[in-house]
Amino acid sequence: MNRKNYICTAALIAVNVILFFGLSFRGMTEDAGFMLAHGAMYVPDILDKGKYYELVTSMFLHFGFQHLMNNMVSLAVLGSQLEREVGKVRFLLIYFLSGLAGNALSAVFELRSGTFAVSAGASGAIFGIIGALFYIAVRNHGRVGDVSGRGIVFMVALSLYLGFTSTSVDNFAHVGGLIGGFILGVILYHKQMPRAEGW
Repeated sequence: MNRKNYICTAALIAVNVILFFGLSFRGMTEDAGFMLAHGAMYVPDILDKGKYYELVTSMFLHFGFQHLMNNMVSLAVLGSQLEREVGKVRFLLIYFLSGLAGNALSAVFELRSGTFAVSAGASGAIFGIIGALFYIAVRNHGRVGDVSGRGIVFMVALSLYLGFTSTSVDNFAHVGGLIGGFILGVILYHKQMPRAEGW
């Protein structure tokens, strides 16, 4: 694969990794208070203090090295596939808007439940990539690049199962990102149909 085909994916990974290690030298990335002070999302802060930027900055922060690695490996594998299929601009739109959709759904759930937690991570945006890839696989009769539609369905089912059976996982950010990515895939993906040969 030509490296130019996934330069945005590589740039996103680089930003996440650089920020993680930059914060690691200043404090504990697994500490909620420290992460909140550096851009993690906390719904009362957004509503009461107008810190709307947390909806975006939280997408680039991770609680510990394992959290970072899990997300970056997924981003490397899946992001490169999507970026090659839809191009750089559409890929970035899907990534950021899906991440925002995931954070928004998470915030709505917390407001309805009355329980609030400090949250961060790129998983909402990554689930958006999965949602877009799933739509593209459907359009392409079961495959998108090196990934099969069945593989994507299995990945989604397993990820959601592990999330809902674990603690400290923002499942609604995952669901919101997945739905947002699928919808954005419908809007932004335009399959190139082969031209008919002239007689």
